[in-house]
Amino acid sequence: MRPRLWLLLAAQLAVVRGSSVLQQTPAYIQVQTNKMAMLSCEAKISLGNMRIYWLRQRQAPSSDSHHEFLALWDSTKGTVHGEEVEQEKIAVFRDASRFILNLTSVKPEDSGIYFCMIIGSPELTFGKGTQLSVVDFLPTTAQPTKKSTPKKRVCRLPRPATQKGRRRRARLRFIKQPQGEGISGILVPRCLHGNYSNTATLQKLLSPWILKT
Repeated sequence: MRPRLWLLLAAQLAVVRGSSVLQQTPAYIQVQTNKMAMLSCEAKISLGNMRIYWLRQRQAPSSDSHHEFLALWDSTKGTVHGEEVEQEKIAVFRDASRFILNLTSVKPEDSGIYFCMIIGSPELTFGKGTQLSVVDFLPTTAQPTKKSTPKKRVCRLPRPATQKGRRRRARLRFIKQPQGEGISGILVPRCLHGNYSNTATLQKLLSPWILKT
């Protein structure tokens, strides 16, 4: 559709922007260079044979900004491309009440706001638009740091060895268990110090090494 025809339509028809009749999703999409972008426009009314137009606004909306006609969906012809459009990159297809604009091999210059539109009588009805941002590198999400689990300290007690029928105490480093910490008056290996409050359990465990006075 030529620019003169757009001016003629704008002069004769009222323009309705952000109408709930046409719901566009997503509102914003960021795509990496040379990847594909899919924009959706869902009609909330029965369109019959009415055409759906896809337009692009490269710069922020202002009095100087304008819409580029990219393509339309026609019930008999399918995708109809605008002039000076890379046809191999743009396609429009229909899925029930949804009209999908498919962009392939996108470039940074494809960034902009994309609108779907219908031409009614006596008005032009626009969707709210989808902002497309094409970047060379997508932002990465920082991965949560994993906390290292300290290894549990294992206290291995050597078996008491016997020699000539007499029990020989193993050579361990012992400390005196203070009063009020479970067992008093015995020598406890350092690796078990303070780990057992149950007197009977500790006595049973250390019975081969308890130093009798």
